[in-house]
Amino acid sequence: MPSVSIIVNPSSPVLYESHMHTPLCKHASGLPGEYAAVAEQRGLKGIIVTCHCPMPDGYSSHVRMDGEQFEEYLDLIAEAARIWAGRQEVLVGLESDFVPGMEDWVRRLHERTEFHHILGSVHPQIGEYRRRFYHGDALEYQKLYFHHLADAAETGLFDTLSHPDLIKNEFADTWELERILPKIRESLDRIAASGCAMELNTSGLLKRISEMNPGPQILVEMCERQIPVVIGADAHIPDRAGDHFVEALALLQTAGYSHVSGFRERKRFEVRIEAAAASLANPKCLEHKPL
Repeated sequence: MPSVSIIVNPSSPVLYESHMHTPLCKHASGLPGEYAAVAEQRGLKGIIVTCHCPMPDGYSSHVRMDGEQFEEYLDLIAEAARIWAGRQEVLVGLESDFVPGMEDWVRRLHERTEFHHILGSVHPQIGEYRRRFYHGDALEYQKLYFHHLADAAETGLFDTLSHPDLIKNEFADTWELERILPKIRESLDRIAASGCAMELNTSGLLKRISEMNPGPQILVEMCERQIPVVIGADAHIPDRAGDHFVEALALLQTAGYSHVSGFRERKRFEVRIEAAAASLANPKCLEHKPL
């Protein structure tokens, strides 16, 4: 189980925007410094840039940086870190896909620099993934998605599993949580044993099923297994940096959590939810029950 540090009664900002993108992924806008400016306004300590990783053989190349752009990606982050030094931390992260058979590629990519936070994602909407794994049965595709999430956790390649019920938006009209819950529980058991964290992704509010990823019932299942949770907005435009973080903290508390997690230097830290909320710029904007 990974080591964890506890932050008690922080007197200054403590949370990071731990999931955000750059124009290099071809479907986001705004430079890292623009995200840092919004993060500062929302009371965050900094940003961890986690753009979509390059993949081999042109895999889904239309939604990620090209392999030869990786150094450009690092330079973008370094420049923002220089400009914002002393005000906002601008740290290097990555959102890496889990695709069976590509683990060695991803492992080598992760060795190319020192990262602070690596997200592991299964993207069922990507054409290459869908053509390989979807065979006309929506329920079986959903089950395979959760199986792959657990596979991703067990590789040890990732710190946090991002948007961990993303599959529901692929079949929003027929999504029935109860019929797939046994498979989800099985996968969560494996994830808990791996020590991998999971994300509460606030961008789910913008998707077809308008709730954070994962939804409340899955959050409860995660809490029962003591799976750590990291909050991320999955920001593709600067204005979404830190978006709905206070609401997300309330959802975690409602699910039974007392702490929220984050990563720095790929080491997990925890802070009490009440303290995390107090560290944000406007804790009174809570949309759920008071903390």
